[in-house]
Amino acid sequence: MPKVTVVTDSIACLTRELVAQYDIEVVPINFYAGGKMYRDGVDITPSEAYRLFLADPDSFKTSAASPEDCLNAFRRASQRADNIVFATVSVKLSAVYTSALEARELAKTELPGTAIELVDTHLATPAEGFVVLAAARAAAAGKSPEEVVRAAEATRDKVGCFILLDTIRHVFRSGRIPKIASQVGSILNIRPILSVSEVIHFLTAVRSRERGIERILELTKGKVGKSPVHVSVFHAYAPEEAGRLKERVAAEFNCVELWLGEFSPVMGYACGTGTVGVAFYTDD
Repeated sequence: MPKVTVVTDSIACLTRELVAQYDIEVVPINFYAGGKMYRDGVDITPSEAYRLFLADPDSFKTSAASPEDCLNAFRRASQRADNIVFATVSVKLSAVYTSALEARELAKTELPGTAIELVDTHLATPAEGFVVLAAARAAAAGKSPEEVVRAAEATRDKVGCFILLDTIRHVFRSGRIPKIASQVGSILNIRPILSVSEVIHFLTAVRSRERGIERILELTKGKVGKSPVHVSVFHAYAPEEAGRLKERVAAEFNCVELWLGEFSPVMGYACGTGTVGVAFYTDD
């Protein structure tokens, strides 16, 4: 029996294969489409969610995981280990961490033999996913809860992420820019490039998708150089584009790990379909 079970939320964008390989417990984030609630990755796949989004974007709403959602994950995880490490999306982007705090208090009575540690990854997307994987790999190696937390925090300090939007039209949903600015940007075909570090940061904008791809590759190379690098390529309903980007990453970087994931529709509702990105870190 492992010493630690790792828990995360679906905004980490981990593939089903990675979740199964490291026995990670995932708290699904809720969203609404057409007046019906869905659990991210449980009731619906990302591709199915994006089809609903395209059919009626104005009906698409998100809702943070509740304390009960987190407590249910703790119940399941406690059956596999007496120690739980929950690595969450940035507390400044979502209320998941706050819900987890409340769930941990409830668990003190219901699960008295279970110790629960919370880690704010300060990230989202597969950037968050890499922090979760660092924790899960430490847990799989039989590390103590303290060592699992340290592995997560050490990776958190190294991970970078660049995201290229295909449109600026939906970004007003995040509250980061006024709606009129997004409408003007959409008319001008401006494509923002964003990063994630506690919050979403606007880095620059490009006029064409091709230039955007080149720019996120340039930015990534500026961070990692020729060092061995862990990379995830991810997308929102753009599998062919993401596949080509993954091929370029494999050819142009010294990858020790490279996997392709789907951008959670919980974040994709504010970015729109066609979004692609890279998350990465080096071991140096």
